[in-house]
Amino acid sequence: MSRKDLDTAVEWAAKEGWNPGLFDADAFYVTDQNGYFMGVLDNEPISSISAVSYGGKFGFLGFYITKPEYREKGYGIQVWNKAIQYLGSQNIGLDGVLAQQENYKKSGFRFAYRNIRYEGKGSSMTINNPEDIVKLSEFPFEQLVKYDNNLFPAPRSQFLRLWIKQPESLALGFVGNGKLKGYGMVRKCRTGFKVGPLFADNGIIANKLFQKMRSFVGENAQIFLDVPEVNKQAFALAEQYKMKPMFETARMYTKEPPKIDLNKVFGVTTFELG
Repeated sequence: MSRKDLDTAVEWAAKEGWNPGLFDADAFYVTDQNGYFMGVLDNEPISSISAVSYGGKFGFLGFYITKPEYREKGYGIQVWNKAIQYLGSQNIGLDGVLAQQENYKKSGFRFAYRNIRYEGKGSSMTINNPEDIVKLSEFPFEQLVKYDNNLFPAPRSQFLRLWIKQPESLALGFVGNGKLKGYGMVRKCRTGFKVGPLFADNGIIANKLFQKMRSFVGENAQIFLDVPEVNKQAFALAEQYKMKPMFETARMYTKEPPKIDLNKVFGVTTFELG
């Protein structure tokens, strides 16, 4: 895909109800410009998939869509096969709807855990900015990358550099003793706002960051948080703010799940890129 083609795939994702972020595509595309594929029939784009490789060490599949009128005709599997070929022998992850789980197993993917999307409302409370919470734009980028490396399967500095600078977003870090102890990002989507990621050393830190995000989006805005089912503190955080589960995916990998402390992952970055 070209960068413009990716905009087409984002529109398809919106029609599927996946609620993409308004400004996600630039950060997505720069992460791996060769990792986006589109199926074309008689000069008409009909299918898409992303197969983003993080430095050749870890790959992630997303945007696997065939236009409705072309489904069940063998077109989707062609871009799928191209994506798998592109990523080769590296460990590949995906967040798949549960209905497709058996199909992914046939391609060598194994279930790791569920991610649950919670929906709630923002807050009208104005929260004074405590000294331990900083804007990520004012924090040394190298330290952000270092913290993120511990909670994502591969370095992704190119992605992060653009991700945290999106318009209509808020990216915050929690600092203790001069070191980053957590960070989060909330961004405008087609409907409401999505949090992603929300990484924190413990639930207290995650809660402080999430409070600021809820205040940022405002009282009547919808806010979404994608929670790994294994993080019980993250479930408690969602329930504390009366958020309701609305959707879930199956996180699957072709090899062993990456060695990440999921108890520090309170919110998944995206279902498209991991």
